[in-house]
Amino acid sequence: MKIDSHHHFWKYDPVTYSWMNEKMGVLKKDYQPEDLKAEINSSNIDGVISVQADQSMRETDDLLKHANEHSFIQGVVGWFPLAEPELEGLLERYASNPWLKGVRHVVQDEPDDRFILGDAFNAGIRRLKPHNLVYDILIYERQLGASIEFVDRHPGQVFVLDHVAKPRIGDQVIEPWKTQMFDMAKRENVYCKLSGMATEADWQSWTKEDLWPYMEIALEAFGPARMMLGSDWPVARLAVEYGDWMNLCRESISSLSETERALVEGGVAAQAYDL
Repeated sequence: MKIDSHHHFWKYDPVTYSWMNEKMGVLKKDYQPEDLKAEINSSNIDGVISVQADQSMRETDDLLKHANEHSFIQGVVGWFPLAEPELEGLLERYASNPWLKGVRHVVQDEPDDRFILGDAFNAGIRRLKPHNLVYDILIYERQLGASIEFVDRHPGQVFVLDHVAKPRIGDQVIEPWKTQMFDMAKRENVYCKLSGMATEADWQSWTKEDLWPYMEIALEAFGPARMMLGSDWPVARLAVEYGDWMNLCRESISSLSETERALVEGGVAAQAYDL
């Protein structure tokens, strides 16, 4: 199967999705399963993984409901209150849901760049492995150093690094991101998503040449056996449409063998998330 390992759904309201500013008008509407189905059909994608965009159990419930009702949704990365005492009870209640594959927190928006090393947060992370749940790491480049320390605290936990750690593509800055990506990739329990990159460039004027060095570095660091394709739809629509992004990603891996391309386009996601 060809898998889009990263997308979102929402019913827009300005309070829940207050992060959508005045420049993000294209996002300020409902995006639901029927909308995504049309996109994946035209891009030869068989299945998807739905990822949280709001830090609430309500959205986790909504995503699991969608997965139960739509066969093309292969799994869900939801949100749970990782630093709160009620976490274990919630995990006990939800872990038997066959669609729940992972958990994510929007670490990129935390004001402390070392938030990911907090004691209560890490205590919550330690509760994921017994329930066979992956943790998706959502950060900016500036938080990558702390995230390497974080991963080292949990050697048995499966991690997925979202959006190649959001390098400074718009500023054409490679370091220290490049060095830290190769460092992170030494941890064999970490996978990486080839996703969310056009929105880190200039939304209106980026070219594939702007993205190419970052795509090549990420693929070289993690290799095709730990890299997975993701659309970041509909957030990506700020800078690129679904089919155009998928075509660009496929062009970026075109020199790989057929077996390696199959890994990036679905095999790695199936392995990492136990689809």
